[in-house]
Amino acid sequence: MKSGMVEKEGFAALVLRLRSEGISDLDLLTAVEQTPRSQFVPLSLAEDAYSSRTVPIDCGSFMEGADLAVRLLHRLQVKPGHRVLEIGTGSGFTAAVIARIAERVLTVERYRTLVTAAHGRMDALGLRNVVVRQADGGNGMPGEGTFDRIFVTAAFSSLPRFYAEQLTHGGSMVAPLTDGESCMMVRLTKTGSRFEREDLFPVPFLPIVPHIAAAL
Repeated sequence: MKSGMVEKEGFAALVLRLRSEGISDLDLLTAVEQTPRSQFVPLSLAEDAYSSRTVPIDCGSFMEGADLAVRLLHRLQVKPGHRVLEIGTGSGFTAAVIARIAERVLTVERYRTLVTAAHGRMDALGLRNVVVRQADGGNGMPGEGTFDRIFVTAAFSSLPRFYAEQLTHGGSMVAPLTDGESCMMVRLTKTGSRFEREDLFPVPFLPIVPHIAAAL
């Protein structure tokens, strides 16, 4: 079967699963459709591109399953005109989807190998409003101004309050929190200098690792 047909069928099956969960955001689903997920997974695992299974990528990292990726972006609630910070580029898939909606995306990753690959994918897709940078995102990106949304896919052990200064008023952050045994995705909305917390659902993310990688 031709790759284009596989892509369409995989996306159609994903949409059916998402709609059964009540996710029917047209802007988000259109952005996902315009971002061929098979281009972000290893060639040998292309058949898993639209599955709910976790997909391993370089540097010991992984891509969350397609269902979880879109569920998280649905909760992030990105709108046109938004500036978005992503901590943990990985394959670049979520940054690419966000870029279809937002005005600008800054995504940071500790591994040079992943940064280089993500750069190539953004260029191939013609996405000029994404900046991919190798950096330590453990404290956000101070000095880069404020963001309407911050998206993190590595777990903190406590509420990352230092991000408050990097969010616009009314802005929100979706990030995982772990107690060492379980990990919960939460949405933190900035009100003044405080966060309003909403627990979303359990996620399989690993604890955040400080500093950029010495190799890879």
